[in-house]
Amino acid sequence: MDSRLPDFRSLTPAQRLEKIASLAPLELDDVQRLSQAGALPLETANGMIENVIATFELPYAVAGYFQINGDDVLVPMVVEEPSVVAAASYMAKIARAHGGFQTSSTDPIMRAQIQVTGVRDPYGARLAILQHRQAIIDHANSRDRILAELGGGCKDIEVHVFPATSRGAMVVVHLLVDVRDAMGANTVNTMAEAVAGRIEQITGGRVRLRILSNLADLRLSRARVQIPAQALDSADYPGQDVIEGIVDAYEFAAVDPYRAATHNKGIMNGIDPIVVATGNDWRAVEAGAHAYACRGGRYTSLSTWEIAANGDLIGTLEMPMPVGLVGGATKTHPLARLSLKILGVQTAQALGEIMVAVGLAQNMAALRALSTEGIQRGHMTLHARNIALTAGAQGDEIAWVANEMAAARDVRTDFARELLQKRRGSAAQST
Repeated sequence: MDSRLPDFRSLTPAQRLEKIASLAPLELDDVQRLSQAGALPLETANGMIENVIATFELPYAVAGYFQINGDDVLVPMVVEEPSVVAAASYMAKIARAHGGFQTSSTDPIMRAQIQVTGVRDPYGARLAILQHRQAIIDHANSRDRILAELGGGCKDIEVHVFPATSRGAMVVVHLLVDVRDAMGANTVNTMAEAVAGRIEQITGGRVRLRILSNLADLRLSRARVQIPAQALDSADYPGQDVIEGIVDAYEFAAVDPYRAATHNKGIMNGIDPIVVATGNDWRAVEAGAHAYACRGGRYTSLSTWEIAANGDLIGTLEMPMPVGLVGGATKTHPLARLSLKILGVQTAQALGEIMVAVGLAQNMAALRALSTEGIQRGHMTLHARNIALTAGAQGDEIAWVANEMAAARDVRTDFARELLQKRRGSAAQST
């Protein structure tokens, strides 16, 4: 499969779908489902959440040019923000000429937390719990024998002591659970509830919360990219200056939490659209990402950007990626299943690695723009189509108004209306 999509923007949506169908293993039913509005039946939506009255749609796009560990990948993205898909694809195009993205990941370990209160001897309770470590693990695994047969299940426990909270001493037990290809929330929550009684017997305390942690700091995905200076040359900026600008922009995010918040939001611009497209929990991924960015005691950049000895730009991203291929909306939402089919992933770890590679590409695109011509030049050019629609443009008027605003570098709704009136007036006179 070839993930290159030359001139993809110039095609109509139907032509783009035809192109993707020729590259990805899509059946006729898949193509028909993608081509029609309302792919999520109301009865299915009604079974997914409460109080359903309708469904809500967002643009569904495909980013091209991604090459990850030598394999070409087409990336479905569901997002409303202009420039996200274009920026990721452009950076992927540059990267693929220089080896693409290299990725890796840890085992899919999730944490379940069991809060124990009313313990007078918290450190003694900790050792008592650890003394019964294997019995607790075995009891947890008795709740999901199929997972254990697949090589997953509870692998270990940790015990954390908070000796002096405002509510007294507190002991918190962590179950470390390999959830395989699931996101894992239901699995770890069930295990936590199952062992709660046993832990109360061991400690003499009272168990309160039994719930997963979204700080999945043992379930990490990593991506790396290396770009030579000449690959970043432009008519206005030499590549080495672009690299220096990117590294300066990164350092700003590394030292300043106000900048880091926006920097990391740019990373999530690449990741969240894939999480949504595959029916995963984007709130869990966001929560884990931002908590992980604080792991050193202050909020900082999730990514790193450095200059190699030979002058190349090297970017890396490592972060929690609690996503799955089974359970929840990944199985019930028709387009989520199709997204996984387009991606061609077989494991949750592979899915997480694709997500961080796209996040790193998105981050590189943002830093490149910010450190050179500024973010608005490219973003507003793409945003011009939205402004044209807001002004009332229809059909081929949309592209014409957007192009006129972009050429004038004046992207405003009132200007779009002026252009539209001018065009329609000229058309009326000619008839």
